[in-house]
Amino acid sequence: MRALSIAATGMNAQQKNLEVIAHNIANINTTGFKRARAEFSDLLYQTERASGVPSRANQNIVPEGAHVGSGVRTAAVRNVHLQGNLTSTGNNFDLALTGNGWFQIEGADGQTYYSRSGAFNTNATGQLVTLDGLQVSPNITVPADALEVVINNTGQVFARIPGQADLQDLGQLTLATFANEVGLTPLGDNLFAESAASGAANVGVPGDAGFGTVRQGYLEASNVDSVKEITELISAQRGYEMNSKVIQAADDMASVVSRNLR
Repeated sequence: MRALSIAATGMNAQQKNLEVIAHNIANINTTGFKRARAEFSDLLYQTERASGVPSRANQNIVPEGAHVGSGVRTAAVRNVHLQGNLTSTGNNFDLALTGNGWFQIEGADGQTYYSRSGAFNTNATGQLVTLDGLQVSPNITVPADALEVVINNTGQVFARIPGQADLQDLGQLTLATFANEVGLTPLGDNLFAESAASGAANVGVPGDAGFGTVRQGYLEASNVDSVKEITELISAQRGYEMNSKVIQAADDMASVVSRNLR
């Protein structure tokens, strides 16, 4: 029976859906995390009777045919890049983005990666880095004797130095945007990589048209909604159960046929 294989694809799809939901829930407290959503599409159809053809030679046209589907498959796992809530931390090196844009992070291999997590700090030489020690790009170096670091909404970084009346300009943070954010490749560690689907990075200054602004002393929380995820979890569980019922029903029908043959 084809129902067995069709229902099996449904169970596999719901299992994948459950894995995506579990990943969302696991990262409910991850800074800058963007929830994912599994997208599905139906599989090829088998034509039992074609539509739009004569029912007999030169007779009436069949208005609709009989097309039987063969199940479902996972078409994509899409990251939903919606703004997360801002959480005040009071840490001068914590930065949150409001609106479009990604922080640029220089990887150990020299490649540029992108992140919404602004949980930064300074390393032994005063460079602004991520929690994993990767350097923020453009490079910002904080003097060892700095009393205070000030970062305004447009990404300009200043330091208050002893004996100086004016703030010292340390540099300008820039952001990257993409034509298709969902095409970015997730790498883990809050990092994403540019891909052919995302398009090339468009780099600009925070506050410019199309770019968000920077908030010092805040972090962007995960955009995972616990209530929505629990609802999706229940829906996935019910879908899995219904597909298993189809397999059980198909097996019962097959057993009736086999008993009658004996």
